[in-house]
Amino acid sequence: MYLEIVSPEATLFSANVDSVVVPGINGEFEMLENHAPIVSLLGEGTVKVRVHSQEHKSFDELPEVIVPSANDAKVLTLNIQSGTIEMKDNKVIVLAD
Repeated sequence: MYLEIVSPEATLFSANVDSVVVPGINGEFEMLENHAPIVSLLGEGTVKVRVHSQEHKSFDELPEVIVPSANDAKVLTLNIQSGTIEMKDNKVIVLAD
């Protein structure tokens, strides 16, 4: 599935990924390939992105707000205060504050 993470300032991340875990307002949830369409509000927490290849920019080129997980090199994390997520047709867009 394709993921874009967008902030008011810039597009922070865009690439094909295996999964994304987000902090929903009622708790954390995960989306995988072929997930049902969804629109949801996000609360304060951490967005966790599991990448399956190096299609995305190298870690050195990622914005400093997106960091590799200490526990798993294929997981990137981004702390957010709030936001919105939409998934449709295997494309996920996270609008993050």
